[in-house]
Amino acid sequence: MSTHLLIIDPQIDFMDLPGASLPVRGADADMRRLAAFIRSNGDAIDGITLTFDTHELLDIGHPGFWRTSKGQVPPPFTQASHADVAAGGLVPADPAHLPRVLDYLQKLEAQGRYRHMIWPVHCQIGTLGHTLHPEILEACNAWEAGTGRPVMRVLKGLNRFTEHYSAVRAEVVDPQDPHTATNLGLLDVLLSAHRLLVAGEALSHCVKATVEDVVAAMDPRDTGKVTLLTDAMSPVPGFEAQGDAFLHAMSAAGVRLATTLTWSGAA
Repeated sequence: MSTHLLIIDPQIDFMDLPGASLPVRGADADMRRLAAFIRSNGDAIDGITLTFDTHELLDIGHPGFWRTSKGQVPPPFTQASHADVAAGGLVPADPAHLPRVLDYLQKLEAQGRYRHMIWPVHCQIGTLGHTLHPEILEACNAWEAGTGRPVMRVLKGLNRFTEHYSAVRAEVVDPQDPHTATNLGLLDVLLSAHRLLVAGEALSHCVKATVEDVVAAMDPRDTGKVTLLTDAMSPVPGFEAQGDAFLHAMSAAGVRLATTLTWSGAA
């Protein structure tokens, strides 16, 4: 019986540590618990996948991509709606991107999963904030050395015109960019496991979107193969209700909820 551990975006910029650009309250403790879990249960884990939120500076989810009607860079945590952009209250800094942005926002809002948020610059490729939590890195390195198996690493978010919360696909797929489409290779790895453990950050966004996409690709009879390690994931501050609603919905769908202390490899 194979067990796969999926760790979503355990990166410095999401940790509640000095210097992090988008800290998630409790994330550092989450990752310390998860690292201890990997060290204690390594023999029961057959595969590990790490995902990395990965962005450029001028990303649609970052302030510098945008301008207000007065030509100013909007502050982080500004929400960008199709209506606002169509009315000129918030526009891309490069006017040539306006049609593409309007099309993106219209499609995003039609899906009903998220509204577009302008976040602080985070997980910019090449920065310290893009790197792994050090204890997760140490635990994964030890697991690799002990098992002789490589950890699978997945980058998401490099297309700067679409949000990419889920590791499975971008929120709005760019038909010209295959990296935004469904990652069939990743899905095959996750769905072929007899048991899929999930942890990471943040519960309200990237964990939520990824697990929703994985469960949607499953036979409904198989959702019990998925276990969320709830003490190794936390919501973005202000989005606690979304995190709680997600856990409730997944539990109702048959997904298991456990902690790093209650999960048993013999289960």
